[in-house]
Amino acid sequence: MNIQEGQKAPQFSLPDQEGQQRNLNDYKGKWVLLYFYPKDDTPGCTVEACSLRDNLPQFKGINAEILGVSTDTVESHKEFEQKYGLPFTLLADSEKRVVDLYGVQGLLGTKRSSFLINPEGLIVKIYESVDPNTHTEQVFNDLQAQVLK
Repeated sequence: MNIQEGQKAPQFSLPDQEGQQRNLNDYKGKWVLLYFYPKDDTPGCTVEACSLRDNLPQFKGINAEILGVSTDTVESHKEFEQKYGLPFTLLADSEKRVVDLYGVQGLLGTKRSSFLINPEGLIVKIYESVDPNTHTEQVFNDLQAQVLK
């Protein structure tokens, strides 16, 4: 990856599952988990999304937002959100601009990777080769450690 911990998170604008444009700047002043995943409604992606959904109150309790990004369409994201009751933003990067910007495009598609961004917009943690079964707990523990610094 060409992005490093400690650097400013690259800015972007993408449509969410409602078709509304979202900018990373919209979340300034909050912690952000920006997680990239390969495909809506596939086994690993569903496990990860549902784990984040089930633990969302913990994240909200420490002023953190969750933003999921894949190269699926707005319509696909809407179906995924509705099927699993996902209460967070899913961003459609169908042109792969943000996937390329963050360096998470692999030979077989989007790499399962995440970026923890602090309220000032700096990347404080990069997660590569994410395990969807343990990622939520790992991120939450790292987030708590950062907040308590």
